[in-house]
Amino acid sequence: MRDIRAKFACASVQDFGSNRPAAVEFTAVYDATTEENARFTKATPSGKISMTVDNPDAVFEPGAYYHVTFTKVE
Repeated sequence: MRDIRAKFACASVQDFGSNRPAAVEFTAVYDATTEENARFTKATPSGKISMTVDNPDAVFEPGAYYHVTFTKVE
């Protein structure tokens, strides 16, 4: 099986303060403003990723786009 790549937008980041993890929400890209966005919109018209991040180097910006790659683990 090959990797599956999706494009998501960071919808929100809820920072709980220093030394605490942050809650991050992503939604699948759903617009046709660019050729790339149109391709991802057709392939993944809806979707949501929610995660808690406890890594100070993992900084996400609301409104920014991110590619997500799904790789099957054997």
